[in-house]
Amino acid sequence: MIKRRDFLRASSLASAGLVFGAPSILSAAAKSAPSDELRIGFIGCGKQHEVLFNAMKDIPGLRFAAVCDIMKYRVGSSASRIKSLFDYVPNRYLHVEDMLSKETDLDAVFVATPDFWHAPHTVMALEAGFNVYCEKMMSNTIEGARSMVQAMDRSGKLCQIGHQRRSNPRYLFALDYLINGEKICGQIVNVNGQWNRAVNASQDINVKESILPDEQTLLQYGFANGADKKLSLAELRHRFLNWRTYKALSGGPISDLGAHQIDIFNWFLGTQPKSVMASGGRNYFKDREHFDNVMCIFEYDTPSGGARAFYQVLTTTSAGGGYFESFMGTEGTVEISEREAYTNVFRESGSSRNWDGLVDRGILTKVASGQAPGGADAIAAYESAPPDKYAFPGGLSKPPHQPHIENFIAAIRGKAKLNCDARHALESEAPIYWVNQSAETQTTIHFTPEHLHT
Repeated sequence: MIKRRDFLRASSLASAGLVFGAPSILSAAAKSAPSDELRIGFIGCGKQHEVLFNAMKDIPGLRFAAVCDIMKYRVGSSASRIKSLFDYVPNRYLHVEDMLSKETDLDAVFVATPDFWHAPHTVMALEAGFNVYCEKMMSNTIEGARSMVQAMDRSGKLCQIGHQRRSNPRYLFALDYLINGEKICGQIVNVNGQWNRAVNASQDINVKESILPDEQTLLQYGFANGADKKLSLAELRHRFLNWRTYKALSGGPISDLGAHQIDIFNWFLGTQPKSVMASGGRNYFKDREHFDNVMCIFEYDTPSGGARAFYQVLTTTSAGGGYFESFMGTEGTVEISEREAYTNVFRESGSSRNWDGLVDRGILTKVASGQAPGGADAIAAYESAPPDKYAFPGGLSKPPHQPHIENFIAAIRGKAKLNCDARHALESEAPIYWVNQSAETQTTIHFTPEHLHT
């Protein structure tokens, strides 16, 4: 059986997609030769671009050669950030076509534009001969997502989708070692997930009008898509800044937030769901096109006998512990998140297995023992003893996006396989595209191959 220290070392390599035992080309001490330098271009220079850039700025052997955004202010800010850190200025573009036609020696392009531009920009970059890292969701439509898979296949280039938990050492440890290896959950019968966000974190975005694109640019780039009337400049600018709230531009909270976690349901269970039943409402942000809260249940056929997964996304309250996924089984539960504080393991009081050996081997840390049920208000005939609580071992925390980008870079260098290429991402994302429809029509959608595949 693999020892914990060996797994921790292996998982750090696996997060980068490297072969166990191979020297890491991503070591901070490594110095890449100029001929080995990878030239990177960015399409989209907003907030998500900043997140990705901060996660990759310390990876050696990269040159950030070009930045592109329809907003001049963002292009300038991104170029200034690169200049301040690396003492060179990337080439700057306002139009994707210009960047892709002129920057012929790029090794990879990172796409972090609004969801409705993900597919067009990714397809353009792949067909221009560049490897692509595209943020999730793949598209605001399943047809757009399918076009990305087809472009990846036609071009023969790499296309990684930003489901970053797929490369996270904590998630790899939970799946490969705890759930599949040690089988600490027993039979998984239910899964829960949530992302609850407070009202003050869900407000409309506003910035100085002087830095925003003009009317012609916003119309040219589709920010009037789906509108049933001629829009004023103020309305166009609102759609530009708050595209996540419009149906023609995004999938709403269930894709913006929920996609990260529903992806984990499908990955950990090793299959796609067979149906979804959803409910949603516009109960606080009444003027928005998308629901401000969605709840859904997926049903799965699994080798152990089937499971149901419940998911909720709320943009009106942070109650309930933020964001996490729980895999609940007959022997124990793994509660996991990108945040270490939300990550716990619970042993059922009636478990047939003693976990002391896992603690002795450093695989888990005992946090608290469950207490026997009781008290004046206890209903003894129905109450179960609280489970014992455990924590993951140390050494599994890395910045959320960094391992996934490292895996992409390693794959470009021929040292790894992608952890979430476009085809695998579509298989996992496909059920999400049907959640809003299920909620709008108040019907259960039973999935067929036409719903879920390319």
